[in-house]
Amino acid sequence: MIKLLRRHGLKLMGLCLLASPLLAAHSAPRPLLDSLTRAAPALDRQVLEHALAAMQCALSHGAAPAQRLAVIDYAQPSTARRLWIFDLQRPRLLLNDLVAHGRMSGENLATNFSNTLDSHQSSLGLFRAAESYSGKHGYSLRMDGLEPGVNDRARERAIVIHAASYVDPRLARSQGRIGRSLGCPAVRPEVARMVVDQLKGGQFIFAWYPDQDWLQGSAYLNCKSAQLASLH
Repeated sequence: MIKLLRRHGLKLMGLCLLASPLLAAHSAPRPLLDSLTRAAPALDRQVLEHALAAMQCALSHGAAPAQRLAVIDYAQPSTARRLWIFDLQRPRLLLNDLVAHGRMSGENLATNFSNTLDSHQSSLGLFRAAESYSGKHGYSLRMDGLEPGVNDRARERAIVIHAASYVDPRLARSQGRIGRSLGCPAVRPEVARMVVDQLKGGQFIFAWYPDQDWLQGSAYLNCKSAQLASLH
């Protein structure tokens, strides 16, 4: 992964500004960003740039490399295909599909996010996919939140990727939104195994929404070295 980023012209320790004036982070490698933008034109380029920059910040502070990246854009409605999974080595798009948000995050639009137990809300920020397992929802994937105070209670909250029958485009047509979870990024049963297999074992997951407190305070989006030094 690091060799790939170098091949795309990224200086691993170079500090620079992102397009957003709120954020100062390690820049996403421009050729990689351009390639993935072409592969996923429905994904806002700035969201993708933030995802790559947050991932690069983690790598620059000692996180192990990854081969794939999932991006969830919670600014899009639940009726939209707002989950993207990228192969960073090729680079290419592997999947663009539906994903649920927590029932207390909103109706069709998610607007509220939390790191609190039993909040039934989704969480923002950078995650690492961990181990797969078989549970009450079948083949599922645990996630570890990397951002203190933002998503670092994901494992404690049992925030996992799992299949859910309510992630169904027919529901979107009949009720104006898909079903909602207890905070998990649930996916369609038809793609759940592929999603788990592509992400398990340490791939990155980035969940985005234009929440100003998070944008200004995120350790990864702002690449705060002092705060990150003890996390990896």
